[in-house]
Amino acid sequence: MDPVRAEQDGSVIDMAAFVRLYDIGVISLCFVFENPGAQPGDLERFGLAFAAQQGLDPLFEEGLGSIQQILSAHISGLNAETDFFEDYTIFTTDRMDDPADPLPLLLGDATPVAAQVREETLKYTLSYSLQDRIILSYDSSLICSPEPPNDLLDLLEYANVQVFELRYYDRLLMRQVEKMFDDIEHADRMSWFRRMNQYHTIMGRVMETNAEITDVIEKVNNLIKVTEDIHYARVYAKALSVFRADQWSESVTRKIEMLRDNYSMLSDEVRIQHSYFLEWVIIILIALEFGFAIFEYLVL
Repeated sequence: MDPVRAEQDGSVIDMAAFVRLYDIGVISLCFVFENPGAQPGDLERFGLAFAAQQGLDPLFEEGLGSIQQILSAHISGLNAETDFFEDYTIFTTDRMDDPADPLPLLLGDATPVAAQVREETLKYTLSYSLQDRIILSYDSSLICSPEPPNDLLDLLEYANVQVFELRYYDRLLMRQVEKMFDDIEHADRMSWFRRMNQYHTIMGRVMETNAEITDVIEKVNNLIKVTEDIHYARVYAKALSVFRADQWSESVTRKIEMLRDNYSMLSDEVRIQHSYFLEWVIIILIALEFGFAIFEYLVL
């Protein structure tokens, strides 16, 4: 994408902009600022100036608008949900002592913190050698490496994309569950015949949703095949843990099971009603047969 310019505390900062599109429906928009001549302390000052991506919202909105304009020529009916997003910041440095204390950078706050907060923030610290270090946290990460950490940046982005997709489908499933309950309640106020038709409609919608989401979740879980590199595998596993991937996956699974259970109950209800209907048909036919027999007897 075209470079962007941000203003903060009277300073103008030019950043490169990159976009990745994932076939599961995620758009990743990244702004990158590089300062090869940075002095000790510059990283912390820069991080605090843009803590929690403050001041960058207009740039993200403008970038997303440009992406939608580009993609709309190739994807009909494109409708990106601009109100649903996840922001994440990755700081990189080639010096182990910059910053000397990583907490202000990771927390976006220079206020001294309690020992418990410090321990909780730094517990996901991983190193492969004495010259590198990566600290993972929920909203940001710090990578100290003498070499460009491109692979680690990709790993963190993949992990974020996976969890973001799980969050999206968790929200979608919640809406589907609520709509299903509302539809069932509405159907229960209908006549028997219309209620059965409504049940069939709800069941068809549930089956479609379940098939779609199950397929996408399978893609999400297989989005990345971790390499044989032990260090990268550890970083990736820890990143998923920090981003609470297991919790979101379990939440999605529970909602899918809830949809399936309700589908089963509706299916049982439809079968029971069909059985009642057939029983009444048989009773009516038997009654008609007796009626015709009696009529013929009386006529003769």
